[in-house]
Amino acid sequence: MKSIVATGQKVHIAEGIKPTIKPSYLVIKTLHSAISPGTELSLIGASDNREITLGYSAVGIVMECGEGVEDYQVGDTVACYGAPYVGHCEFLVVPITLCAKVPAGVEPKEAALAGIGAIAIHALRIAKLEFGETVVVVGLGLLGQMIAKIAEAAAYDVVAFDVQAERVAMLRDKGTIRSFSTLAEMESEIAKCTNNHGADAVLLCAGGKRSALTHQSLEWIRSQGKVVIVGDIEPDFPRELLFGKEAQILISRAGGPGRYDQVYEKQAIDYPYGYVRWTEGRNVAEYLRLVHDKRIDVQAFLTDEVGFHDAPAAYDELIQKKSTALTKIITY
Repeated sequence: MKSIVATGQKVHIAEGIKPTIKPSYLVIKTLHSAISPGTELSLIGASDNREITLGYSAVGIVMECGEGVEDYQVGDTVACYGAPYVGHCEFLVVPITLCAKVPAGVEPKEAALAGIGAIAIHALRIAKLEFGETVVVVGLGLLGQMIAKIAEAAAYDVVAFDVQAERVAMLRDKGTIRSFSTLAEMESEIAKCTNNHGADAVLLCAGGKRSALTHQSLEWIRSQGKVVIVGDIEPDFPRELLFGKEAQILISRAGGPGRYDQVYEKQAIDYPYGYVRWTEGRNVAEYLRLVHDKRIDVQAFLTDEVGFHDAPAAYDELIQKKSTALTKIITY
């Protein structure tokens, strides 16, 4: 079985042993997987002295069901999410808690983005917005774009910002999202649409570790507003503004409750529905519902498709910034 891995800051295809089935797991033959540039380029940079399997969001066909699996059968098309169970690999063995059936009418390539969709959904849940509230999405890479689209589908009032005009234009084409490439324009829109009160929440989806955006985000929110850290930004906020607005600083971790929990993931034991309504697996399913019901349109993310064996070259393009694509969909 072949997988896409990083070693010594280089991406290549490695040969490994085909995974075997476990109780409460599925063996999945991969159809597509999605490259998440923000996360994966960081992993490549950290691969000096070790081999790291890349990827975490995929779709495929169930080839085998483990003991105790009742809700899936061989031949089902399923989306799956979460390393180390999901990667850019020909075959995957994934706990059922990290899988969701792909509804008829949803393209497999759309379903390959389910992991990114789950992360976006969880970020919005962390913000705990109410109907009609204003959210500002800063950083319009793949995740920021997805968050803005889902926020609009949830009827939040969405303002978006990125310094790259082409990313801003992607959100201007459709819907009611107001997107801007200058801070002055964005700040003017926030003042206008909130009657100078400030946004209810800012979701920071940009990277760059220490950033002036952390300080600025507090200026954009209302009294007792929220800032949610989604991207790779250090939580370096000035106390004076925090205190003055009694602001809440929150951080969003991956796709939802269950992530990094060995019982939920490795042992595939789900949380009770009545106590944990939205797990990472249920967020995956919710992304698929949004696509199926045409509440969100992700076609703009599917324009760059690469064959599995051409993937190392595609990563080189992303690393050298020769590609402006938000993601690349790998086809097996």
